[in-house]
Amino acid sequence: MADELVIDRPDEIPTEDAAAKPRTDWWAEARGLVWLVLAVLGFHSLIAKPFYIPSESMMPGLLVGDRLVVTKFPYGFSYASPTFHVLPFIHGRLLGRMPERGDVVIVTPPGAATDYIKRVIGLPGDRLQVRGGIVYLNGRAVPRKAMGDRLIPVDPNNKCTDSYGDAQVAGTDGKTWCRMPIYRETLPNGRSYDTIDRGYSQGDNYGPITVPANHVFVMGDNRDNSADSRFPVSELGLGGPVPWENIGGRAEFITFSLDGSATWNPLTWASSFRPGRAGTSLHPQRTAP
Repeated sequence: MADELVIDRPDEIPTEDAAAKPRTDWWAEARGLVWLVLAVLGFHSLIAKPFYIPSESMMPGLLVGDRLVVTKFPYGFSYASPTFHVLPFIHGRLLGRMPERGDVVIVTPPGAATDYIKRVIGLPGDRLQVRGGIVYLNGRAVPRKAMGDRLIPVDPNNKCTDSYGDAQVAGTDGKTWCRMPIYRETLPNGRSYDTIDRGYSQGDNYGPITVPANHVFVMGDNRDNSADSRFPVSELGLGGPVPWENIGGRAEFITFSLDGSATWNPLTWASSFRPGRAGTSLHPQRTAP
């Protein structure tokens, strides 16, 4: 009888050993993650980082909920430059340059880890005084012009309560607004910006003082609600002129702004964006002398 051809089942056909399945190199993955974190921290510490506005001290230009970009290199680098202020206090700056009057800067208060955002008003050698709410530089009043009232929308991030008294008004559109009197200041270098001044407040009289070498005098644009160089550290202020090594960077522009109405529901996220604020420059206008 002829040999019978027997076909085995496919699963019984001997096959070559499959190539060994590659194993995940967890150590390499961890190294890559560490390098990524270091790269992000390095960029935030030396180039630029996002910043969140938590207070009303820089109204009307900056509102609670604004997100903005702060560059780290315009004034050089100091202990305040890194994202986390873990370096010991070191006097001076590397590649340092003094800010201009009118710059909006990030300041680390002495002995604190929380950053403030304020405007540079006085430079080293300036004789500075605040009298009746008016800033005097080297014996001359900083010109300011009444710009009338500005209506700022009331929302969960801008509640317009407490120290603002009767500032809340009802609009014809059915919305509630915060009515603020605006005064435009113009510094000696021609840079102008808007401030809020609702009348007498504790910081309306200060000095006179002379700004020491390598220091700057900073103030918030919301003159009635800003803990700045006019106030002692015990009152959460900056205790006078700030050493320039305490400056962590310069504010550049607003990236986006949230009104605080968003919840866990994703359907509320889009409506919480404030329109028209993205891309707003934080560099003061320069006017002809």
